[in-house]
Amino acid sequence: MSDVRYYVLFANYEQGLKLHGILDGAGVQNRIAPAPRCIQGELSCGMSLLIEKEHIDEAREAIKASGAEYHDIVPLEGQMKAHRDKYC
Repeated sequence: MSDVRYYVLFANYEQGLKLHGILDGAGVQNRIAPAPRCIQGELSCGMSLLIEKEHIDEAREAIKASGAEYHDIVPLEGQMKAHRDKYC
């Protein structure tokens, strides 16, 4: 797979904001992003944390060490399209 991004999914935004703070505190690059509909499943929370491939191991370690609640970490290819929504 090329251009794979990892999405951390949660049951609610409170879990997401808490985990965002934990990852920031551990120095793990992450950003808040919409959860792609194709992987959201039964979760009602439309928020996810986006983590690049090179930071996924650090993220997993920080999550495990903190005992933070989350639903899943899902790899997904090709969601970022550099020329999307550019019309000129």
